[in-house]
Amino acid sequence: MGGESALTKSKIWRSPFPPFNYLNKMFKPNISLKDISHYKIGGKAKYFFEAKNIDEIKQSVTRARDINERIFILGSGTNILINDDGFDGLIIKPDLKIIEFNDYSVRAGAGVLVDDLVNSLIEKSFSGLEWAAGLPGTVGGAVRGNAGAFGGEIKEAVSKVVSLDISAGSLKIVERSVAECAFNYRSSIFKNQSFGKPKEREIILEVIFNIKKGNLSEIREIAEKNINYRRDKHPLEYPSLGSSFKNISLSSIGNNKKLNGDILKTFPIKHDPFPVIPVAYLISECGLKGVSCGGAMISPKHPNFIVNTLDATAKDVINLIELAKNEVRRKFNFELEEEIEYL
Repeated sequence: MGGESALTKSKIWRSPFPPFNYLNKMFKPNISLKDISHYKIGGKAKYFFEAKNIDEIKQSVTRARDINERIFILGSGTNILINDDGFDGLIIKPDLKIIEFNDYSVRAGAGVLVDDLVNSLIEKSFSGLEWAAGLPGTVGGAVRGNAGAFGGEIKEAVSKVVSLDISAGSLKIVERSVAECAFNYRSSIFKNQSFGKPKEREIILEVIFNIKKGNLSEIREIAEKNINYRRDKHPLEYPSLGSSFKNISLSSIGNNKKLNGDILKTFPIKHDPFPVIPVAYLISECGLKGVSCGGAMISPKHPNFIVNTLDATAKDVINLIELAKNEVRRKFNFELEEEIEYL
């Protein structure tokens, strides 16, 4: 796979800076998260810092500890519903943008946009992530949530993930193989840690992907097909967080007493990447397409998207989430699980 990552050469990092009781000027105070979020929703962060390299991430974590501030890691905010009260602590945005090719692998910083990485692969006729063309969000966020679309999942291309463990007194670089990342449906070991709690445990720094040479015209054809599908089927004209809910796995409904084999045949089934019932269909069957609350709306175009049509609040979105969950439960006895996360 090539040489060892520069990030992995030093396993333990201890701050060279003495404790202090004042706020370092590196942090920006009172920053509107609404302006940063992909959803254009959210209150203000007490402090905000965009880290351009690994040392800046380490220093910001150390300084936040010195002043006893909570820490939250934010990528591009494409899957996070930020509450209207904002965040009483430090938001760190790891703006790590390196893309480095090495034989049949590529190293990507956590802050690289997935779409930029896909385009870089296509330019060099590399295959492995063309299914993700047009996918919003960063590499770090995609790995954290095992992003997937069109039957593909990010875990299929991952070779190694490098993260920073900030749970202990010292900051430690951690390397995991794909098997050690505990990838599952829209989940991973990183997402299953204490998300949004006063103490974040790990920050994804970089990801090594396996890639292979392919036919350029075929790779482009797949990428363009998926991008065109998104344009046609997804409500891209409004801010959203993508799919609000995870699809219903067929393997999870065996004990649903309201369903039998004949009724199951009436549901559309798609592979995501395993057989699922699309939540968009269930929400549509509940008559919720186009239903609004404040400035938020269940999209008529794709009812698993809750779009921000008119300066929506997080409370507007939560009300529609609860409405969809209640109606799907009443009609189908399915318990919807959010794919989005909350801050």
